[in-house]
Amino acid sequence: MMAIYGPLKLILDVAFFIMIAHIIMSWLINFQVLNLRQQVVASIWEGLNRLLEPIYQPIRNILPDTRPLDLAPLAAIIIVISLRDFILPTVLFG
Repeated sequence: MMAIYGPLKLILDVAFFIMIAHIIMSWLINFQVLNLRQQVVASIWEGLNRLLEPIYQPIRNILPDTRPLDLAPLAAIIIVISLRDFILPTVLFG
């Protein structure tokens, strides 16, 4: 079971940290600490959006519309933490 648990936990850990980086970067852009006119910042932002949008979009379809506040990243992080810390060990190790 460790052969299955290790890679799945690693994937969920990486997804968690990518989501955290996306959230922090969105705050920095909104508070005008980072500028999207800079090529490096724009490239990283576009890459994170392309990577995470397929995860966030189905969640946005389920959640109610809270237009100025996007709750999809919060829900996705809660799902990843739940999978990583509670569901995966319970399913694999009983």
